[in-house]
Amino acid sequence: MKKLAFIKRSNGSHWVGDGFPVQSIFSYSDIAEEMSPFLLMDYAGPTNFPPTTRKLGVGQHPHRGFETVTIVYEGGVTHRDSSGGGGSIRAGEVQWMTAASGVIHEEYHSPEFAAQGGAFEMVQLWVNLPAKDKMAPPAYQGITAEQIPVAVVPGGAGTARIIAGRYGDVVGPAHTFTPMNVWDLRLKAGRQVSLDLSAGTTTALFVLRGAIEFDRLHTVRAAELAVMERAGSHLEFAVSEDARLLLLNGEPLHEPIVGYGPFVMNTREEIAQAIDDFNRGRFGLIRQ
Repeated sequence: MKKLAFIKRSNGSHWVGDGFPVQSIFSYSDIAEEMSPFLLMDYAGPTNFPPTTRKLGVGQHPHRGFETVTIVYEGGVTHRDSSGGGGSIRAGEVQWMTAASGVIHEEYHSPEFAAQGGAFEMVQLWVNLPAKDKMAPPAYQGITAEQIPVAVVPGGAGTARIIAGRYGDVVGPAHTFTPMNVWDLRLKAGRQVSLDLSAGTTTALFVLRGAIEFDRLHTVRAAELAVMERAGSHLEFAVSEDARLLLLNGEPLHEPIVGYGPFVMNTREEIAQAIDDFNRGRFGLIRQ
């Protein structure tokens, strides 16, 4: 049985550019080993934006050594990068960008969302790459809502959209470098949820709405992250209020983490090389 290790709350709020007011839920600067292979989570929203003709978001910036995963719950996001990847995603859709050897990208509210305004909510994850893959070619996966299969959680507990990994026979569309599960769960109050996951893996549940409870003692509410112990393969919790959760589960990398701003590598020398490569224009350009 996987036991609750601790409940992680926001490290504070800040703006990313002028379009993303985020709460920093965790980063590798505070719970690196406990959350490996996941490096960082920012939670944007829920926030309301009025209609505008302005381009709101964050302009061109580099990354190397990891992947960014953007999950939109409300609103819309447009992405472009120097590998030629890009597109717009709406509520229920996902952008999975592999920065790897180096990419420059930009993220803005989609033109459609900016024009109409309204509620905006998203999660962005940074997912670490193993040392052997940090210099792989950049790549981009734009995953539509129709491509994400839905599994039924037993006992009438609700549903799970499988973005990455596997739930029973249901397999998610995202390509990953290491084994992991990223599931969007919608669960009903009063139900008991039982999930089977691999022993020895990192497991965390982020609550977007509602509340869940462990051992009738510990309640996890909106914008809180339940981090589980790695021992055991069976996860159980109660749904005390109708809930929407993001489940993160993956094999830890057990490799050194050295980060500097938008770069996450294994050594200081690799960070210095990333900075030099970026300054010399080796990350490419975003085509206009």
